Amino acid sequence: MDTYNIAIIPGDGTGPEVTIEAVKVLNAAAAKFGFKLDQTEYDLGGERYKRTGETLPDSALAELRQHQAILLGAIGHPDVKPGILEKGILLSLRFAFDQYINLRPVRLFPGVETPLKGKGPDDIDYVVVRENTGGIYTGVGGISMKGTPHEVAVQSMVYSRFQVERCLRWAFEYTRNHGKKARGKGDANTLGLVGKTNVLTFVFDLWERAFHEIGDADYPDVKRDYYHVDAACMWMVKSPEWFDVLVTTNMFGDIITDLGAITQGGMGIAAGGNINPGGVSMFEPIGGSAPKYTGQNVINPLAAICAAGMMIESLGQQQAADAIEAAVRTVTGTRLKSLSAGKMGFSTTEVGDMVAALVADA
Repeated sequence: MDTYNIAIIPGDGTGPEVTIEAVKVLNAAAAKFGFKLDQTEYDLGGERYKRTGETLPDSALAELRQHQAILLGAIGHPDVKPGILEKGILLSLRFAFDQYINLRPVRLFPGVETPLKGKGPDDIDYVVVRENTGGIYTGVGGISMKGTPHEVAVQSMVYSRFQVERCLRWAFEYTRNHGKKARGKGDANTLGLVGKTNVLTFVFDLWERAFHEIGDADYPDVKRDYYHVDAACMWMVKSPEWFDVLVTTNMFGDIITDLGAITQGGMGIAAGGNINPGGVSMFEPIGGSAPKYTGQNVINPLAAICAAGMMIESLGQQQAADAIEAAVRTVTGTRLKSLSAGKMGFSTTEVGDMVAALVADA
């Protein structure tokens, strides 16, 4: 029997509530499909920071390295200044484990409302591959003469060929194996580069050259497109059916994936993975900790459940991942009144029970 070492970080606010349901579904999948999950929980988050002043101590980081994957609930505490936990835990984990791919499916599930008039699940069905450890978020820059009329602030977008190429190669491989043609939903597997070649001429000259060189040499079967980031935002609203797999930089990916999330029904259904293909990856629901709903058993757990499905897929359990996604589709399509907290028609626990039961019966 395959056994997987999984770290669980429930985190803050409603994070523990949705994580419980995600783990419930994972356990149902493990029982159904014949694998085992060894789970260790870590109390990283706002409450620990308030007690100890620690965000991600070296001892916890060393222990997390021993796991194959991490399932995260949510980070963000109303009593902790914004940025402390996000940088101290989320970004620190991404950089420490070199999770250089952020994978964000943008898929509208049956029964879920989208603000895009006339669009349905067949139209909103694409994936964004975001470079996750380079670019402008790495903090290259600084401030001089702070607090004076002559203050200067600089923050630079810096990319090496190595960073760009490994992200693009992963995106090409993903498109070849998971693009629309591979899934029987189109006549081509298409990878679109999202950039700004007309203005950010240095960085995107590198990205565009590498994109075409890699495609020509190793992926001639993958169709290539290019979109300026502002145009991509427009088409994500007007014609999302154009897209298959998109690849882009850290900052642009951060922006367009939130736009994609609202088109698929909001943060309550959006899940993502921070991936190191040869190391420890971390999977999470995209929505925040929603502290005002803490302890009420009304928050939607489906994004966390989808993140758990992505995690188990990354570990090679494709049948289990497919069963989890099918169960979520059934629940959204036939049972929930809404994805909004308190309006689902069921409690957080009941939604988790429904998904777990469907997986067990798959």
